[in-house]
Amino acid sequence: MATTDPVSSPSPSPAPSPSPAPSPSSAHIAPSLPEAGDPAPPFSLPDAAGKVVSLTDFAGRSVIVFCYPAAGTPGCTTEACEFTAAGPDLDTAGYTVIGISPDPPEKLAEFAENEHLDLILLSDQDRTVLRSYGAFGEKKNYGTTVQGVIRSTFVIGPDGRIVRAMRNVKATGHVARVLAAVGLG
Repeated sequence: MATTDPVSSPSPSPAPSPSPAPSPSSAHIAPSLPEAGDPAPPFSLPDAAGKVVSLTDFAGRSVIVFCYPAAGTPGCTTEACEFTAAGPDLDTAGYTVIGISPDPPEKLAEFAENEHLDLILLSDQDRTVLRSYGAFGEKKNYGTTVQGVIRSTFVIGPDGRIVRAMRNVKATGHVARVLAAVGLG
């Protein structure tokens, strides 16, 4: 008669232990939105003159990046003009202002000229940078859900980390809120 060794005999398999949650790099989920304390997503985009401008060009300086839907529209014009008006105070305080939209460089040049803007305006026609900042995606527009630019502003410190993330903001009064957030309002 054969005996079985209790150590080596097959036994029912225990229930599998829960798997750890997949890491963002291995999961097929949307990336998390960058928040205060996170490194700012890098970018290299053409400006209104077609010259490539990178976030690293401003290493050691604070940057305010505002993402806006379309050059020349009423809300975007208000926001860009208010940032231009606040430009001298922001510059004195050590901030560079950069606007990013999906408009082509030619339209940005026309916008800057028509509105007398004194800011860096960058073109993200494929919306890659806007997506990396969480500033492009599903939003409500007059009660309808659409894909588009989500008006957002990011204050980036001289170390390249996000100090403040403001998403889905209204153009009216927004620059005053940004100035208050950076201690100038």
